[in-house]
Amino acid sequence: MTPQELVVRMLPPFGGWLALSALALPDGSALRGAAMAVFLTAGPGAALLRICGPALAAGPATGPVERRDPAFERHSDLLERLMLSVLVSVAVVLLAATVFIAAHAFSAQRVLLTLTMLTTVAAFCPRLRASPPKTGKGTAL
Repeated sequence: MTPQELVVRMLPPFGGWLALSALALPDGSALRGAAMAVFLTAGPGAALLRICGPALAAGPATGPVERRDPAFERHSDLLERLMLSVLVSVAVVLLAATVFIAAHAFSAQRVLLTLTMLTTVAAFCPRLRASPPKTGKGTAL
């Protein structure tokens, strides 16, 4: 692993720990809100999607018949990962908040700490391998 890969891998957990440390700022602080919003919008999803990245990249994007953009596949994959990161993050935030609400233990600090720990653990997990494409006999399409 190169140092650049390590830095990219550790950005989501760093954002979580930064958002946790921003809780020490006064209520209503713009910096506190920005740190929490950025982490909660993209942090957990980015860390979780990094684990299954090779499996997502196994099927290349197919573009329109008339290709005007030679880099369509690359741009399409980047947009797909960005949107998945945001949507997975929102889903995980809602799930964590719902669990704490159901347990009558909801607080922003608990949800943020839980998500930061989840993001940190996900950053240290190895990536999943892409399964080979299934071809041949016995597969019904």
